[in-house]
Amino acid sequence: MMIDRKWIEQLISMALQEDLGERGDLTSSAILDGEEQGKAKIVARQEGILAGVEICRLVFNQVDSSVESQVLKNDGQFLSDGEVVLQLQGSLKSLLMAERTALNFLAHLSGIATLTHQFVEAIRGFPVKLLDTRKTTPGWRMLEKYAVKVGGGTNHRMGLYDMILIKENHIRSVGGINTAVQKCLDHLRREGITARIEIEVTSLDELKEALALTVDQIMLDNMSVSEIRQAVAVTSGRVPLEASGTITLENIREIAATGVDFISVGKITHSAPAFDFSMLVE
Repeated sequence: MMIDRKWIEQLISMALQEDLGERGDLTSSAILDGEEQGKAKIVARQEGILAGVEICRLVFNQVDSSVESQVLKNDGQFLSDGEVVLQLQGSLKSLLMAERTALNFLAHLSGIATLTHQFVEAIRGFPVKLLDTRKTTPGWRMLEKYAVKVGGGTNHRMGLYDMILIKENHIRSVGGINTAVQKCLDHLRREGITARIEIEVTSLDELKEALALTVDQIMLDNMSVSEIRQAVAVTSGRVPLEASGTITLENIREIAATGVDFISVGKITHSAPAFDFSMLVE
């Protein structure tokens, strides 16, 4: 997954401005004269999957381009408690100014990768893919979806622009599934656009209606395990099925066993706990 470097640098710049404001780091400016040089290391304080180490480096370099860094662990690698991820050398004032912003990026992205990995491990052995959603932090979507991939998940659509997903409110707005799908097909034809069409259904009756239409994927929204199992039987492989809604680490394996092709989980991006890292000045 390619992430635009310029866009990342802009995001980092906004994050640093949020932290430093117009007066900078008052504490470090008060106790350091700016000439002190030193070393620091970033240490994992739990087990999990690393994501965002290069973003972390960029934060330090944006604060001070003379800061030197050495990556000891790469994205996707498993971390043990106490392992050193990154070593840093340069102005102590610069290191301290960048510390919190750098750790915020690293902790959030590693938290997503770690939770994603836990969900992926829970469905290991079944031919089903774990999908993310658009339930992301505003402005962070590309990075959060990158972290999902690092953790072993699969990206669903990136935004409203790259895929049609007809949801319940769309269907209500035009009065029915058939009308909604036909309008989408007509729009794609009229505009000369190529895009996949997925439709959300909430019952087996709606599923049967959707199966008679031209769609690329069907989302089974908030269905029970029994209903999902019936939906798989009714569909009989004609269209890929995605289970969505109220998916947890406790029930995802049972859902995977129904035979669905995809399981989407918003929690991996919107509720992943931050990974615990510390920066220690040596």
